[in-house]
Amino acid sequence: MGRKGLVIGATGLVGKQLVSQLLAHDEYEQVTALVRQELPISHPKLSQVIVNWDELERHEEAFIGADELFCCMGTTIKKAGSQAAFRKVDLEYPVTAARLALSHGAKQMIAVTSMGADSTSRIFYLRTKGEFEDDIARLGYRGVHFLRPSLLLGDREEKRIGEKMSEWMLTLADPLLRKGKGREYRAMPVTHVAKAMIIAALRDQSGVYRHSNKDIWKLAEQHQ
Repeated sequence: MGRKGLVIGATGLVGKQLVSQLLAHDEYEQVTALVRQELPISHPKLSQVIVNWDELERHEEAFIGADELFCCMGTTIKKAGSQAAFRKVDLEYPVTAARLALSHGAKQMIAVTSMGADSTSRIFYLRTKGEFEDDIARLGYRGVHFLRPSLLLGDREEKRIGEKMSEWMLTLADPLLRKGKGREYRAMPVTHVAKAMIIAALRDQSGVYRHSNKDIWKLAEQHQ
């Protein structure tokens, strides 16, 4: 029997790439994506479940049988509209999903958070990401992997001037960031993040792991 992966945040930058890689992976026989709107793809392995995130408990059947929960959920305060709405997307919804997946047998959770995530940070964004990590780590999963990438490189639907400038600068600096401490800041292609998530899942390790940007590069450069 192959593995069954459950994905939340499947319509985002990393999520789309993760779903694509899971569907192409021989180890996975089924991929379930919980979405507000369906992805424009069809595949015999893929099941898409339209959910209302404020009433996630009504969709418990979608959580049954998953080996691991992959979380790629995330937004911006500008897009969410307020700090409270941001916390719902980046903290409350995924923690609720994690509890449901665990209660229905999932053994692992692999989630993308952020470089600098820290529940004691004075920066709201990093504090929320840190609170998310702390809440998930306490749930009781056999294995938990948090991936903390630097700036993500990919084809964004939402154009952000600040991020485009950062991408340009980090792309120019990339040759200088390939060794030593520079790898902690090297911009990360979303394809690498997705690959690293799958490799982490397939390791089936017990414990809680926080993977830095440099660690993600190392995972992504391994052969599956």
